[in-house]
Amino acid sequence: MTLTIRALRAAAIVLATAPALLMGPAWAVDAPATPAPPPPAVPVSVTKVVRRDVPVLIRGLGTVQAYYSVLLRTQVDGKLLQIPVAEGQAVRKGELLAVIDTRPYQAALDAALAKKQQDEAQLANAQADLARYSSLAAKSFASRQQVDTQAAQVKQITALVAVDSALVETAKVNLGFCAIVAPFDGRVGLRTIDPGNFVRAAEATPILSFAQLQPIAVTFTVPQDNVPAIQRSMEQGKPPVTAFAGDNATELDRGELLTIDNSIDATTGTIKVKAVFPNARNALWPGQFVNTRLLVGTDSRALTVPSGAVQHGQERLFVYVINEDQTASAKTVEVSRDDGVMAVVSKGLEEGQTVVTDGHSRLRNGMRVAVTGAPAKAGG
Repeated sequence: MTLTIRALRAAAIVLATAPALLMGPAWAVDAPATPAPPPPAVPVSVTKVVRRDVPVLIRGLGTVQAYYSVLLRTQVDGKLLQIPVAEGQAVRKGELLAVIDTRPYQAALDAALAKKQQDEAQLANAQADLARYSSLAAKSFASRQQVDTQAAQVKQITALVAVDSALVETAKVNLGFCAIVAPFDGRVGLRTIDPGNFVRAAEATPILSFAQLQPIAVTFTVPQDNVPAIQRSMEQGKPPVTAFAGDNATELDRGELLTIDNSIDATTGTIKVKAVFPNARNALWPGQFVNTRLLVGTDSRALTVPSGAVQHGQERLFVYVINEDQTASAKTVEVSRDDGVMAVVSKGLEEGQTVVTDGHSRLRNGMRVAVTGAPAKAGG
């Protein structure tokens, strides 16, 4: 019985090991090699190289300032009686803005006029005496000395009348200073002194501010290398300037270049320029920062690509061009101008070629690409 059980166990071991013996060692047979899968295509965005008329724009950061701006102060001492305009009110040139008490200055004018009349009466009497003395002297009834003395008195009183006339004009000027009027069309600012206060001409604090906002000015700086192009453009007229908000997309107003400064800042290599805008919608406000674009010319039929298509290598500029087999090739290019939105290519590309605008980070020369979306126009 024991022998039979042992025989059965041995037979089971032989059957279990038989397939392994038939197959032999694993290294005895070479398995066929599986080819490595090709690398996946790199997703990219592309655009076409196109010819177009490209405006030559000089971009800058500008500051809005009032075309005219004044701080209204009194030129005479006195009590501020009234400010007949509201803060923020738009007024026309010549409208009354503030009134100073006129009574002291009206009294001074009246006194000057009375003094002038008094001296004019004395002058008339002295002139009559001179005429009489001259007549008597001709008949030898008066001495020549009396005539000369009377003539000197006439000159003296004439001078007094001239002084009186000057005092009258001074009194009139001071009286006129009691009414402060708008020197130009503009907008009233915030009031700093209220009616009822005594104001002095020597005070530094203004009564209120006043500024002209229509038109309005914008000053901005440009690199000194742009001065010749600006001057050439100004010879043909006033170059247009567009002002944009901080997002560089919202157009605020369109104006024209007024002038360039008379010197270049040696520390920065830039020069200030000034533009004027109609500001009909009051979209520009003094002290506001705006982005400016100055148009100084146009490049006709230039090869263009978006600025994002141009890549910077260690020693060159290049773009990735998509071939017919959907692979990318790096092409060295020369860029004559790049304003941050569109690049004008002077060498290295041809019209109609497809270039990569996004997806460069994973792209290498010769790699397959997968275009995401239809090709867009350059700059679009």
